[in-house]
Amino acid sequence: MKLISWNIDSLNAALTSDSARAILSREVLNTITKYDPDIIALQETKLPSKGPTKKHLEILKEKFPEYEIVWNSSVEPARKGYAGTMFLYKNNLKAKVTYPEIGAPSTMDKEGRIITLEFKDFYVTQVYTPNAGDGLSRLEDRQVWDIKYADYLAELDKDKPVIAAGDYNVAHKEIDLAHPESNRRSPGFTDEEREGFTNLLARGFTDTFRHIHGDIPEVYTWWAQRVKTSKINNSGWRIDYWLVSDRIADKVIKSEMIDSGPRQDHTPILLEIDV
Repeated sequence: MKLISWNIDSLNAALTSDSARAILSREVLNTITKYDPDIIALQETKLPSKGPTKKHLEILKEKFPEYEIVWNSSVEPARKGYAGTMFLYKNNLKAKVTYPEIGAPSTMDKEGRIITLEFKDFYVTQVYTPNAGDGLSRLEDRQVWDIKYADYLAELDKDKPVIAAGDYNVAHKEIDLAHPESNRRSPGFTDEEREGFTNLLARGFTDTFRHIHGDIPEVYTWWAQRVKTSKINNSGWRIDYWLVSDRIADKVIKSEMIDSGPRQDHTPILLEIDV
């Protein structure tokens, strides 16, 4: 099975805008289609609370004609047009779709952050983990989220193996970002967030990229848009992951990044697994 996850940072823009960045986003989508994945997970879709418009769906169906499409959007009292996730999966796959609420604080459960696909022998779930925020304003809530999310994955894992993807908004170890020393208290590299990810893995999950590649350095999934040279200089962070239950880690064939060309921000990540 071949799966791709990508924080697209506005599906609406990628599908309907003519901006230079939107054109680059469409080129990345075209690259994804060439891999012919069984499942595509998209985060930060930023769609309306009712989900994709008729125009969005028409474009998606044209680009991905053999896929079912499900989504989870931010709804009140959360911000509109914020966060959000979407799965596209081959229509020969039979999945039960759920949109979990994990008992997270504030409006996090209403921000469309998790979708889970249940198959006969395993789960595929994706997450767009809340950012700790400017000035770490949301760090305490983020710590609660990390505990609740780990509990949720562990409950799934009791039933059948789990394949989990997404933007986890944390660089786990120093090797996972270019400049650890200058980012000690930056959102995504606080001790608290890193500990939360450590605790998640300790519940029975494997970081597939490190499982396959070991401590290979300077391989990232995100480069800051605000710094024009961040990607050219490879001044990035690895904050997007494919995780699997420990007991199926030996089934992983590939776990790697997909080249997104000159587009900064997130790059897609690929998982191939024999399930």
